[in-house]
Amino acid sequence: MNWNRPFGLSWLPLFLGLLFFAASLTPSLIPRDWPVQGALGGLVAALGYMIGRFVQTVWQAMALPMPGGRWAMAGRTVIGVPVLTIAGLCLAWAGRWQNGIRERMGMPPIETTHGLRMCLVAMFVFVLLMLVGVAMRWLFDRSRRWLFRFMPQRTANIAGLIVLAVGLIVITRDGVLDRVIAALDASYTTAQALFETAPPPPAEPWKAGSAASLVSWGAMGQPGREYVEGGPDAGNIARFTGRAAKEPIRVYVGLAQGDTPQDRAAVALAELQRVGAFQRKVLIVAMPTGTGWLDPGSVDVVEYMHGGDIATVAVQYSYLQSPLALILETDSGRVQAQALIRAIHGYWKTLPSDQRPRLYIHGLSLGAWASMHGTDLFALLDDPIDGALWAGPPFPSRLWQDATAARGRDSPYVAPVVGNGRLIRFATHRKPAGGPQGWGSMRLVFLQYPSDPIVFYEPASLWRRPRWMTEPPAADVSPALQFMPVVTQFQLAVDMALANSAPAGHGHAYYAHDYIGPWIAVTAPEGWTDVDSERLKAHCDRGFQLGCNNETPNE
Repeated sequence: MNWNRPFGLSWLPLFLGLLFFAASLTPSLIPRDWPVQGALGGLVAALGYMIGRFVQTVWQAMALPMPGGRWAMAGRTVIGVPVLTIAGLCLAWAGRWQNGIRERMGMPPIETTHGLRMCLVAMFVFVLLMLVGVAMRWLFDRSRRWLFRFMPQRTANIAGLIVLAVGLIVITRDGVLDRVIAALDASYTTAQALFETAPPPPAEPWKAGSAASLVSWGAMGQPGREYVEGGPDAGNIARFTGRAAKEPIRVYVGLAQGDTPQDRAAVALAELQRVGAFQRKVLIVAMPTGTGWLDPGSVDVVEYMHGGDIATVAVQYSYLQSPLALILETDSGRVQAQALIRAIHGYWKTLPSDQRPRLYIHGLSLGAWASMHGTDLFALLDDPIDGALWAGPPFPSRLWQDATAARGRDSPYVAPVVGNGRLIRFATHRKPAGGPQGWGSMRLVFLQYPSDPIVFYEPASLWRRPRWMTEPPAADVSPALQFMPVVTQFQLAVDMALANSAPAGHGHAYYAHDYIGPWIAVTAPEGWTDVDSERLKAHCDRGFQLGCNNETPNE
């Protein structure tokens, strides 16, 4: 073996990769099992090695001296011993760090991190990525050598790099990626049991999808059918409140209902008119997550609060899960939300103000992002909506960013206080929205958990500490969480993929208990008391016709 380049690798970049691997073992927002940790460690180790090789190449290109002989051996020892020590300590503390997060989230501790298995996974990922890098280098060398025949060497090097980059883009964007999107759409379409595979429609004529409905039951998809058929009925609500109740109205329009967002929005509006939704006290326009799923823990509780005198409408905009829809169908949710809110608000404002329902906007996760974009506050100035509740707003949400930036100097980044709370309030698992008092004419509430990476991921964490990491950690965030360039970015990216695996009330797992306070603050249910809130929480825990399973499998 060549001890200057073991296995063809350079020592200093290898030490940097090992340091990145060690840093990846530190805690982030969501607990990680050993296979995920191994894959993450291998990925960031390969990135560290790549960065080291880049620096080394620049150093050599500048004709700067490189140590050799005894000096090189001494340098490897001086650098290698501390790096190996740090890696060993991080491996030893990995279990303690993971259990620190799990304890704060009420999860049982793990007995072992399966360190050997984790390291083997990391090595496999590292080697695999190295092989990909070798293949890219081989393609680059072949292309530039071919170009040597037609142009000077320096020009051929640059042209070869451009040819390789363009080739990869064409292959992935116009070949592989298109097929992946088509396959995903086809698989989710099948999974949602559309058209001929749909179960029998509801018998009640006032329900969306019935024989009398303007909405196609077959085109609705499984998430829509579960939403329409689920939730409390008038009997459930009456037994809980002790008063007469109405049947809550739920309207859902599937993606297959129309060719354009405007077509689907028009069907939704017509169905709301058909079932008498504009004669209810409360009307909520809710945007679903990527697959069309709506959180029953949110919709159910607000129906109990208003005695069933409420209507909710939603329109599907994708079959893909939220992360895929955000990346591959970025505009679909925003365009659909804009079309739906404009159609409903346009009709709503033609009604006498004392004979129309109070109008609210709602969304969770990607649904929150889409509905925020569709809620053009300037367009609503002539006749504004009554309020909105957005849960788990994804980090790119501009309205959320602006509201967070407007927070008071002394308020924490993860739980801001904006002005005197007359227009915007933030709620968390431990911090309520403050009740229905003290508002202006419109009420906007953001519900977010401090441990939610969907909310608090920052692209700039590649090189800069996220702003929330400069403050004392929240109750469910490990105090051992530390920033390291590059590594923190990929830790948070993995956290986003694992966000729904957290226990209820943490990560991206929003649940009924934490919707109750914000809905009270936003919709001010008549005669509702703190005792009613506690009873509703207990009712939810018992699971009586209430979507409180704390799971988001279809998001």
